Amino acid sequence: MEPTADKGAQVVGLTHLDDRDNATMVDVSGRDVTVRTAVASGLVRTTDQVVAAISAGSVPKGDVAAVARIAGIMAAKRTPELIPLCHPIAVHNVEVSVLTCPAGVVLRATVRTADRTGVEMEALTAVSVAGLAVIDMIKALDPAASLTDVRVESKNGGRSGAWTRTDQ
Repeated sequence: MEPTADKGAQVVGLTHLDDRDNATMVDVSGRDVTVRTAVASGLVRTTDQVVAAISAGSVPKGDVAAVARIAGIMAAKRTPELIPLCHPIAVHNVEVSVLTCPAGVVLRATVRTADRTGVEMEALTAVSVAGLAVIDMIKALDPAASLTDVRVESKNGGRSGAWTRTDQ
């Protein structure tokens, strides 16, 4: 199967494979340290009643947004322990927003570093774990709640420069 990419992206090669096609960590030691930022988002789909309970602060387990924010921040810092080929990097800032909308709960994470590799995986991990924390907080009210649409929205820094999602 040939590698594919989003519109506008170039597939230069699979950098996580060695000359024998074995998975390997990319050597970033020769790269320049630059400021890098990534933003990811996701959605916890749930019922109108649960959205109302979250907005009113009446979820029996407590403050859904506060728990999700802390879970997302903690997760971003632990990404290399969860994703096998991620580099351990100095995460300098993590911001997680948790907002209700008619469909459920919108999660957004912004992660920043000054390092030799990007923070897209940290942002995605923050959103994913924040979403799981939301589901844990509301599962008694909505056992069918689901985490969807987890994706990178934008990134900048490093040799590939800035990228922003254009499809909505």
